[in-house]
Amino acid sequence: MSLPTDDDITAGLAFPILIGDIGGTNARFGLIADAGSEPHLFPIVPTGGYKSIEEALLTGVLPKDRPRPRSAIIAVAGPIKGDEIPLTNAGWVIRPKDMIAALDLAEVIVINDFEAQALAVADLSEANRAKIGGGEALTDHSCVVLGPGTGLGVAGLVHARQTWFPVPGEGGHVDLGPRTPRDLAIWPHLEVIEGRISGEQILCGRGLLNLYRAICAADGKPSLYADPAEVTQAALAHADPAAEETLRLFATYLGRVAGDMAMVFMARGGVFLAGGIAQKILPALQGPDFRAAFEDKAPHSALLKSIPSFVVTHPAAALSGLSAYARAPERFGLTTEGRCWRP
Repeated sequence: MSLPTDDDITAGLAFPILIGDIGGTNARFGLIADAGSEPHLFPIVPTGGYKSIEEALLTGVLPKDRPRPRSAIIAVAGPIKGDEIPLTNAGWVIRPKDMIAALDLAEVIVINDFEAQALAVADLSEANRAKIGGGEALTDHSCVVLGPGTGLGVAGLVHARQTWFPVPGEGGHVDLGPRTPRDLAIWPHLEVIEGRISGEQILCGRGLLNLYRAICAADGKPSLYADPAEVTQAALAHADPAAEETLRLFATYLGRVAGDMAMVFMARGGVFLAGGIAQKILPALQGPDFRAAFEDKAPHSALLKSIPSFVVTHPAAALSGLSAYARAPERFGLTTEGRCWRP
């Protein structure tokens, strides 16, 4: 296997191009026929339903009546190091060499899933985003993307020299601490990882359940729900006070972390909340709690008030970002060193 340079990749991938967004629970795929075509999207497949990405593609995704891909760019939920890429919250291990052999590909690029979300933000239309609160996005300024899902993804998108540079990271694992008397009552009941509470311990699906159980424990009441979706449904239906408080505090804590990331990236181009959870709890995020926590950053509250925040409503934003890169890689300063494989 040879490892091409970034200049090689900027010259263009071989069409048709397979694009894929591999999350902790589901995998989404599409196929781009040529540089002028929109991607053809395939049905979503659960990662737990197949032993490997190769099995999923060959038996559950790629139809026999379509041209087979010649190259692929895949976004995965986890850091990319070496020839074996385990997913942070799923059982698959992505092995690009195996993909090349199984699908007869000319090249495979693997990037972080929130790099793909960041790529999507560069071209996101107003129809595919819902604004939360005030502030106005400045053209060609840095952005940041956060996504509570199976975990908490974070990525930046920096603009310089007429080019968009996605900045991956593991921002979802920053510390999250109590600030109010109510926080201090709840915090001792939260499930911790090696003695600390990270953003991801609260701001994801299992984190929502972690928060709900801690609220119930703090109040000496039994927890009624065992699934994050049940908590969300009860909260939005105003059917359970503990569930309602859970969703309010979830929005508050997400606002705190989003505001922190806005300052880290000086994201005058906007802060974007991506993923299915943000879409499902949009009514709660449009309430006062998220934005109040987002702006509560003295001595920089005025700065935060000027930065807009949005929920990404595009149904397949990561695939949209991968498609934008695949069709015009010269627009993006995407680092592919150590993340691209060829036969």
